[in-house]
Amino acid sequence: MTQDAPPPQPRPAGMAGAVLYRVVHETAYTYATPVELAHHLAHLCPIDTDVQERVDHVCDIHPEPGHRRSEVDVFGNAREFFAYYSPHDTLTVRAVSLVRVRAPEAPDWAASPAWEQVREQLLYRAGKPYVAEAEFTFGTHFAPVFSAAAAYAAPSFAAGRALLQGARDLMQRIHADFTYNPESTEVQTRAPQALELRAGVCQDYAHVMISALRSLGLAARYVSGYLRSHPKPGEEQLVGADASHAWVSVWCPVNGWVEFDPTNNRQPAADYVRIAMGRDFADVSPLRGVIRGGGEHTLEVGVHVSPVGGR
Repeated sequence: MTQDAPPPQPRPAGMAGAVLYRVVHETAYTYATPVELAHHLAHLCPIDTDVQERVDHVCDIHPEPGHRRSEVDVFGNAREFFAYYSPHDTLTVRAVSLVRVRAPEAPDWAASPAWEQVREQLLYRAGKPYVAEAEFTFGTHFAPVFSAAAAYAAPSFAAGRALLQGARDLMQRIHADFTYNPESTEVQTRAPQALELRAGVCQDYAHVMISALRSLGLAARYVSGYLRSHPKPGEEQLVGADASHAWVSVWCPVNGWVEFDPTNNRQPAADYVRIAMGRDFADVSPLRGVIRGGGEHTLEVGVHVSPVGGR
């Protein structure tokens, strides 16, 4: 069964110099015994932002689900529910997207206010104007607010330091202090465990940075997406290519949401494709579900991001 994405939003202004990518994300499950009943939720459709335009998206699901619907969640992400009410022993989900992406403009580092000023702006007080971004200051399951995270963040946020400078320093420290090791953590690992281990994958790096920022009262959100599979000649291969990737977005009242990738110690450029944004991984998991039956299973996931026209 094939279903298209929701209609794309109006094309973002200023897309000159953007790169058109073809993104293929394929997930295949094989179950030892038939699955009798299943409910799944997918975030596989790229979002539209000021630096990204979804041109096309098609998602093929086999076998054909008994029920399927698409909607936009509270964070503006396109998500899809599908369910099975009859036995099946395999599941294949293949999402193919065309996305036009340009590099975000460099933030105005000098204009960034002190981090304490931003924290004060986000702090709730009776009669004070509501700041919507304050929702991203609260702890979540994967990225809780905890004292060790605040202590880890503290060296990056000396008194009076500009918010974005502190966030950049925190990103650099996480990259230097942590070891990228897929064997050290699992998909259910939370920020406190990853911080203690000083190891993990992109999901863990992002959760630690988000917890550290939130533990200081700052707003940070989780970004899920992909990296260009093959870099341009002379460019370094980034960690996280050929798989789902994750990074962090920090809110600054002057610059808006500014992205940081602690796994690769850089700010996302035109080689990043955004799929969804939320409070942590739980809000934007590419594909998850609840099943009855199935027994043991094997899982194969493949991601490929390539420029259209060879750019």
